[in-house]
Amino acid sequence: MRRMSLAPAFMFLILTVPTFGKTYKTTYPVSCSELWPAVQDTLSNPDNNYDVKVNDDAQMHAEYDVKHAAHVTVTGVFTQRTNKVTLVPKGNACEMQVVSNFSGWEHSDRGDFKQRVDESLVKLKNSPPAKLTEPAPAVK
Repeated sequence: MRRMSLAPAFMFLILTVPTFGKTYKTTYPVSCSELWPAVQDTLSNPDNNYDVKVNDDAQMHAEYDVKHAAHVTVTGVFTQRTNKVTLVPKGNACEMQVVSNFSGWEHSDRGDFKQRVDESLVKLKNSPPAKLTEPAPAVK
């Protein structure tokens, strides 16, 4: 009888598990058109280390990589984490769906992203509205 080694199965799991993301859903008591600018602000902030791959304003969907986020697995292979965010209207509210491919001891992609969106939403709500400038009077 031949003994099967568990090592190949274990290595397969290590390599494939990071490619499967889990969808996390958060409902906000604001419209998606109000939440989308906060998502955009979060993704465009250079301090947040996001590299946007897909940005679809019409569908309110974005795909982004977490910069400097390659993790070395036990096998020494680097894994890339591309996350996705989509806003889905729910009546007068908006559901933010985040597909995150990593959550670990040192950080959580989904949790970090949600916290940054929350902060951007507060910042944008508290910022004064842009002043409309009237055109200069015509010179005669």
